[in-house]
Amino acid sequence: MSVPGPPPPDKVLPGPLDGLGAEDITPGLSDTSPDEGLTEDLTIEDKAVEQLAEGLLSHYLPDLQRSKQALQELTQNQVVLLDTLEQEISKFKECHSMLDINALFTEAKHYHAKLVNIRKEMLMLHEKTSKLKKRALKLQQKRQKEELEREQQREKEFEREKQLTAKPAKRT
Repeated sequence: MSVPGPPPPDKVLPGPLDGLGAEDITPGLSDTSPDEGLTEDLTIEDKAVEQLAEGLLSHYLPDLQRSKQALQELTQNQVVLLDTLEQEISKFKECHSMLDINALFTEAKHYHAKLVNIRKEMLMLHEKTSKLKKRALKLQQKRQKEELEREQQREKEFEREKQLTAKPAKRT
């Protein structure tokens, strides 16, 4: 919004000095003594000051009021813009936190897959150890059985040898 400049020369606004003569504007140049017109000069000066102030206000007040209104609108627009910006920032933060959450879920899936693999390996190792224990038990039982058979074989051979050895005859 632009502030209008002075009016063009063909349009002359009524001023505060309109209606005053030269003697009103220059009060000290009269033929009378300085004390005689003092009270009149003060009232005329007061009138002139009042008219000058009114003219000045009437000339600049509308522009100032328009500027004030424009500034109020700008301020309101800034408040709306700041609110909108804060909302967008909070949405951005939410999106950013969602990305962090997605990264955490991806990492959790990765570690879950690792745990599943470890569990499979542990189950496989458990099965292998169970088979090895069974095999070791069977081998131990087989060895014990073979040892028992060998011992029994030795006892049989010992008995046979005992029976085969010559026995002195009994005297009767």
